[in-house]
Amino acid sequence: MRKFKITDILIGFVFTLLFISIGVIAAVNFRFIYYLDIDRLNISQTSGLEKDVIIENYDALIRYNSPFYKGDLKLPSLPSSPGGLQHFAEVKTIFTAFYYIAAISIIISLLIIFYKRSKKDNSYLLVSSITVLVIPVIAALGSIINFDAIFLLFHKIFFRNDLWIFDPAKDPVITILPATFFLHSLLVIIAFVLLGSILLLISYFWTNSRVQYRRRRTIYYK
Repeated sequence: MRKFKITDILIGFVFTLLFISIGVIAAVNFRFIYYLDIDRLNISQTSGLEKDVIIENYDALIRYNSPFYKGDLKLPSLPSSPGGLQHFAEVKTIFTAFYYIAAISIIISLLIIFYKRSKKDNSYLLVSSITVLVIPVIAALGSIINFDAIFLLFHKIFFRNDLWIFDPAKDPVITILPATFFLHSLLVIIAFVLLGSILLLISYFWTNSRVQYRRRRTIYYK
């Protein structure tokens, strides 16, 4: 193994952005997680809404947050305040940004992989695997200690207003989006980042084993 360089850590940040963005996209689009949470979290009882009403409004919200959806948010059977609609428009902007981050980081990652392969340098894989682990470990520990504080910090970082503080009387959609569901979404993101770290680690050992195998064959045939 070659001694890693500072650039290897920077490469690790690129992979971190890649896996986080993919995790966010997956968490948003894995609707089945929310469908399971409807029963597990008793959302029908806490919101006072029927399950089919909850699902149709949630599906409308997810469709709206797709970067491919054009138009305003229109919940099928729930009212929305101007402030609530503005907040969801800001959320859509954030989710759309993750799609762009994913696309750009995929391209950069592929360029890095091809370049490093041409240089026969795989040390970045091990360093990246370790670098990628840092954020999910911090997020997991923070969530275990105090998820509400992490949730609050996230909103303060990404939003410059308090429109995310919903009034259930004006925006009843908040009653079908309990904090525990967002915790489950965070766990999905962490799982994807962990999986990415494991794939990098496997790639490192696999490429090392191939190099050693070729060396043994070279020595044997000499």
